[in-house]
Amino acid sequence: FYLTGTQLAPKERLDIPVLFMPDIMKVYEAVVVIHVMRENGENWPCEDSAEFNKDLKSVTVAENGEIQGILWIYPVHGIPEALQQKLVPAVVRCRARQRVEKRVKVLLTGVVPGVTAVPATGNSAIVNTNDPDNIQEEVQVTGGFSTTLGFQYELQYQSNEIKSQLESLVGMHLVQREQDTESGIITLIFNIVFAPNKLMRNKAVLVVQCPTGGVWKFPMLFIAMEPEVDDVINIEAVGLNKESIVGFKLTSQTR
Repeated sequence: FYLTGTQLAPKERLDIPVLFMPDIMKVYEAVVVIHVMRENGENWPCEDSAEFNKDLKSVTVAENGEIQGILWIYPVHGIPEALQQKLVPAVVRCRARQRVEKRVKVLLTGVVPGVTAVPATGNSAIVNTNDPDNIQEEVQVTGGFSTTLGFQYELQYQSNEIKSQLESLVGMHLVQREQDTESGIITLIFNIVFAPNKLMRNKAVLVVQCPTGGVWKFPMLFIAMEPEVDDVINIEAVGLNKESIVGFKLTSQTR
């Protein structure tokens, strides 16, 4: 659309509201163009208009070589994001110095082009504690799902400190994806590996982006519990008011 007749005083600011209401999960691109001309309709004189126009393309030049208007061009990218509801975080628990694997299932709505899309009004995340052997370690193609349709995903953390703690302790990869041909809902199943080395309780967000640009976010919670007891030291008493001594060796796995 075009909006004309806006007058600006010297050094005045121009506010341009942008309304974005996507109905499907895809990126939309637009350009905001601001064309400024003098209020009295006169042009700006320019001594060397040919050379000036070669170096600066954001101007409109009149037939006599004078500058008729100045252009400001701003690209706008609209990225739809699924509405955040109060989801229960997918919790991954493990004892410190151990390793656990969990399956996390997420549902993506309004993602498939050419299918009657479900409005992007929510999302869900469920921890699947079934035996990992029940899910093949490869991408499943069902219900006409396109093999060229890839997803980008990552874990985002609340701070750089939490990221430095969790980044080397958490592994994640996509092991299965399915599509419901009637609703267009896509199901992704991730394998999450958590191997903490100390007690912790940190939050993260699983961010999924489809090739068309839609974004979904799912809360995660990683909890590292007390480690198991390594061994029991028994000290036998030799008598009342007498000192008992026991010796044991400690070894380091890093040396």
